[in-house]
Amino acid sequence: QVQLVESGGGLVQAGGSLRLSCAASGRTFSTYHMGWFRQTPGKLREFVSSVSSSGGSTTYADSVKGRFTISRDNAKNTVYLQMNSLKPEDTAVYYCAARATLDSAYPYWGQGTQVIVSS
Repeated sequence: QVQLVESGGGLVQAGGSLRLSCAASGRTFSTYHMGWFRQTPGKLREFVSSVSSSGGSTTYADSVKGRFTISRDNAKNTVYLQMNSLKPEDTAVYYCAARATLDSAYPYWGQGTQVIVSS
């Protein structure tokens, strides 16, 4: 089992940058595939980005491709989401999630961190 705690959210102007962090507990972090999702009120949670357990494979939603970068540091049990060129439509609560296999759902979720992008 893994516990996840996000940080790094806040208020930023359009065009600005933020880096989200997700710290994981446990000694097996390096075996988990990690993802970032986001949700706004009244909408379903949507996929943002994912990274494989080794960090060698990443995926992005089309809406953030070229602006966001996911990375992980297995020595620090942390996954990051660098967000550049932020837009007001990026405003959401951002969640990190973990799963043991690539063909499974994400059973482990953090509590979320709020990102607000002002125009």
